[in-house]
Order: sequence, then structure tokens, then C-alpha cells
Amino acid sequence: MSAPKSQRRCIVTGELHDRSGLLRFVVGPNDELVADLASRLPGRGLWLTPRRDILERAISRRLFARSAHRAIMTPPGLADRIEALLVQRCCEMIGLARRAGLAVAGFEKAREAVRKGKVGVLLLALDGAGGGRRRICALGRGLPIAIVLTATEMGAIFGRDHVVNIAIGDSGLTGRLITAAEKITGFRLAAVIDRAELASGRPA
Repeated sequence: MSAPKSQRRCIVTGELHDRSGLLRFVVGPNDELVADLASRLPGRGLWLTPRRDILERAISRRLFARSAHRAIMTPPGLADRIEALLVQRCCEMIGLARRAGLAVAGFEKAREAVRKGKVGVLLLALDGAGGGRRRICALGRGLPIAIVLTATEMGAIFGRDHVVNIAIGDSGLTGRLITAAEKITGFRLAAVIDRAELASGRPA
């Protein structure tokens, strides 16, 4: 049974998912496996659930080669490389929101944005203090809250050494940003995105 056009089947689990929530790979001209995070590269796509353990299983069992029906060279450190690319993509999306005037950084600005009802998602630093995290979670009850980037990574988006809290305005970018953040959770230890537990004000 073929998958619907909007869905793809993970080559490891065999499960169908919306393509936006999966990782796409293609085989490059030198028979090297290439991660296609934007899903734009030519060639037949090899789709994978975005988790480090599933990627490692696909590599160890040579499932990419089986699915492509050809020999494939897998670059070393691929899981770490994909994590870095996912983080970069997430940061780029936040940068787009900032340039569009849809993102603010810092506890006070994030709190004010939440109070005005102008927030689609809150991003909190992985290495932020627990007390501040609980306060912003309680304030943002009912909002998606993502804890996937470090304070240094978030700070670089705003030209600062570090940023602990970012509020993103509700827009067409919000859903894509949440999807990008969810993919990071499959590769980065302690990364979390949750729409219920965190938004209820309980600590992560």
C-alpha cells in the first residue's frame, strides 16, 4: 500500500508520518548519503524518524543502501552533523522571526509579550536557571514551550553572549519552528518541547 502524498514511511520503523516531521536523505553524486533538511534536493528521498538511535540503527543495518538499492557511503559523525544542522535551521527560523519583528529576547520582554497575548511559542535555554524557567512556564501556561537550544546559541541570534528566554509571535512561522524544534529533541540530550506539562508550570 503506497503512502499518501503528504506522508512518507520511515525506512527503519516502517511507520507513516507527515513528511514535515521526518528527515529526508538523498544519495549524492559520489554515492554519499546527504541529509536534505529542506527536502529540496533532487533524487529519491529516503525518510527517517528524527531520532539519533533510529539513524544509528539505519546505518548499522545498512537500511539506506537497501532502500536505495545501491551501495552508499555514510559520512562519519553523521548523527552529530545532523544535530548541528537542525540547530542551525532552528536558529535561522528564529532569526527570520526577529527580523520580521516577531521575536523578543529576555525575561521582561517575553513576559510582556505573553501578557499581551502576542506569543505563539516560548523558547527557553537548555542551560537556563530552573527558577526562571518555572516562572516563565507558569506565565506561559497553555503555550508551546521549547527547550532545545543553549543560551549561547539563542544569544547569537540576537547578537548577545547569551539569551535565556525568547518569545515568538504567533504567525505562519510558528508551526514550522515548533516542528524544527521537535526534530532537535530526537538528537540532543535533555532537549524538550511540550505543550502540556511545561505549559502547566511544572519544572522540566
